[in-house]
Formats: sequence, structure tokens, C-alpha cells
Amino acid sequence: MDVLEKAYEILSKYPLCDHCLGRQFALLGYSMENNVRGQALKVSLTMQANDLATEKNVDGVKRLKVLATKGFSREAQETLKHLKKRLPKKDLAEKCSLCDGKFELVDSLTQKALEAIAGYEFTTYLVGIELPTKVEEREDEFKAAINIGYGESIKHEFGRLLGKALGQRTGKEVDYLKPDLVVVFNPFLEKVRVQVNPLFVAGRYRKLVRTIPQSKWFCSNCRGRGCEKCGGTGKLYPESVEELASKSLLEAAQGEETFFHASGREDIDARMLGSGRPFVIEVSKPKKRFVDLKQIEAEVNAGAVGKVEVLNLRFTTKDVVRRLKKGEGAQKEYSLLAEFENELSDEDLRIIEDKLSGICIKQQTPLRVMHRRADLIRERYIYQVKVKKVSLKRALMEIRCQGGLYVKELVSGDEGRTVPNVSDLLGNRAKTLKLDVLNVIMDDN
Repeated sequence: MDVLEKAYEILSKYPLCDHCLGRQFALLGYSMENNVRGQALKVSLTMQANDLATEKNVDGVKRLKVLATKGFSREAQETLKHLKKRLPKKDLAEKCSLCDGKFELVDSLTQKALEAIAGYEFTTYLVGIELPTKVEEREDEFKAAINIGYGESIKHEFGRLLGKALGQRTGKEVDYLKPDLVVVFNPFLEKVRVQVNPLFVAGRYRKLVRTIPQSKWFCSNCRGRGCEKCGGTGKLYPESVEELASKSLLEAAQGEETFFHASGREDIDARMLGSGRPFVIEVSKPKKRFVDLKQIEAEVNAGAVGKVEVLNLRFTTKDVVRRLKKGEGAQKEYSLLAEFENELSDEDLRIIEDKLSGICIKQQTPLRVMHRRADLIRERYIYQVKVKKVSLKRALMEIRCQGGLYVKELVSGDEGRTVPNVSDLLGNRAKTLKLDVLNVIMDDN
């Protein structure tokens, strides 16, 4: 392919700016932008046409006129003037047939972006481009007509130029996978919008009381609007682990709202002790990312003293949220106080330990959670059970099991929905008086 001849052939049919002509040959030559490439082609064609015109070849003037009108070439226009050839203004193309002259707006669009992101702290960014459908269709038709395999798309060039300009002005780095924010440009509408990606903070929490739910519970009567039943709060419980752990971070990050993700949950009347339960707080649209997590940790623990404690707060990613959800089946250790109808013997304790250690339990969805869980039969493994008698009718049980086991139902049997269970094994009805989660065994880093 003769590159110059192909460039002239294109210009003879389509008015193109330097960017849009050069972009058709983007893979030819290195260390130059498309506008430089396009200008170089036009200058070379102008020199070639000038040589033809000097030799009295009428094709030379014709080519100069094409370059001057459809190529917007100042050099061709000046050459025609030097040759004393008239170029009526009505023959000049008004704008590039592909970009409508929008590449001239790169600087002003960059300035708009800087103003849009001025209130946000960020380390990494990514640029997105939105184009009208008719623009993309027009370019597709153009590519099919000229049949060149060296080009770059108009969308890619806008993204590359605006991304580079934004990086130079902010000193920040591009991240194609997990940017802090995405700046979306629409060059044809001359608009800029900012998509701020969430801030993720991981940690573990300990719940020290038996009266606080893990997450906010909206009033079932008013669904959060506030009514007489909930005292106008819109909630069934005044506090939750989610609210106590998230408030300080939300304020510091100046985000819109938070979402609380945890590896499973404990019942309201159960404590979460030991090393705590892994969780991640997701802050949507944060304006501040460089927050002091040590200070936030101290604020949370001071404000929720005696109720909730957060540990080891650290910045993390959405990947950890996915691992937390998959890790709901991780091993867990429980301590529960069970009460029996009849007195316990030492043989009873041995039976519980022997019959419930190293076995698989079948559990149908407990009656107490049927209103919010599908009625399924689940299998959960129990690694070890240890039992200690604390009174004639009470025993302290320590259970290490697969996550997802309903421990209270392991004791009561739940009307035969959990098999085997403590009550049936001993022929002695039992119930759970107190339940504590001692450990959630998983790598949450």
C-alpha cells in the first residue's frame, strides 16, 4: 500500500482533521500522536502536489485544493495562494466528517474534569468515553469503505488523549482494574461525569452484649419510615453492630452511605467473642480516602464501649467481600449453656461427645427462620464437641463445626428437623440458655 496515495484517496472523499486522518495509520510509525501523523501526511502530500503543479501538471493544483478544503491544510492553502490559484471560501469544508472538530476540545474537557474531581481524594483513576451511537456507526461505515487495517478507533483515541492529559494535570496513576474513580467524558455533548468507586475497610468485630443485632433491622410495620410501633425511629432495635462500626468511617470519608458485609452472622442474643468476626464496610462515593483508621477504630470503640469493639481496621478491596461471602461456611467455634428437663449423668456427657464429634448433621431450615430462609435440608460437619457439667440439669458445651450449622437446633432438635440432636440422643429435652461465638476460623486478609 502506498500510504500517501491512500491518504489522498481518503481526503478526496472525506473531510478529515489531522487527528482523524492520522488515526487511520496509527500503527505505522512510533512515538508520535495521530495529529502529528496526520499533519505529516498532509505536508508530504502538499509538497508532492506542489512539485506536480510546478511541472504544469494540472493534477497538482487539484490535489492542493483537496488538501486545502477537505484536509484543512494551512500549508496547502498558502501554497495555492503562492501559485496565485483562487480558492473560494464556499469550497472549504466546515468540519471533520468523523469527529466534528471535537479533538480541539481536549484541553477544555480536561479542565472540566479537574473541576468535577476537585472535591475527591484519590490515588488512581481511569477514563471512560461515551459517544453518540450515530458517531460510532459513522466510523464503522467509514472503516468499511476505506479498508485499512492500521487504524485506531475514535473512542480509543479520545480515551488515550484525555487520560494522558488528566494524568499530567493531576500526577495520579491510571489503574485499569480497580481505580478509585472513573472520569467519563462525552466529547460530542461536551459533558463530564465522575463515577466514584467505593472505599472498602476490613476488620473484625466483637459483640459483647446479647441485645444488639448485627445489621440494622427496619420496622416491619412502617419499613423504615417511622411509626407508633417503632417510636418513630423506623427500626426494631435502636442500635446494631453495623451502625456502631460504620458511623465514624462514614463521617470521616464523607461518603453517601455504607454497606456492611460480614462472614455470617450471630443471633441477636448471642455474643461474638474471641478474635471477632471478619467484616468489611463499604463506603459509597467517598470524598476522602486518606482517612486515619487507627483514629476511627478508637472512636468506634470509645462510642460503643461495653457493646461492640472493632479490631485491626485496614483498607481492602471488593475481592475480600467476595471471599467473606464464600467463607460463610468456614469453621466456627461456639460455647453454649444448655438446660435439660432431667438431671445429667457422666454417661450422658460421654454420649454427647462421642455421638456428635466427627459426624455430618442434617438440618432442615429451622422453624424460627422459615419466614426468611428457603425450606431446605442442609448438611453441616461437626469436628468436635466437648461437654462440661455445671449443675444437675445444665451443661456447658464447646462446639467446633462447619459454618452455617444452627447450633441451638443441634441442642433442641427443632421438632425433628435436626438429626441427630442432643435431646434425642439422651431422651432428655434440652434448650439453649446462652450462646457465644468464640472464633471464626478463616483468612480474611
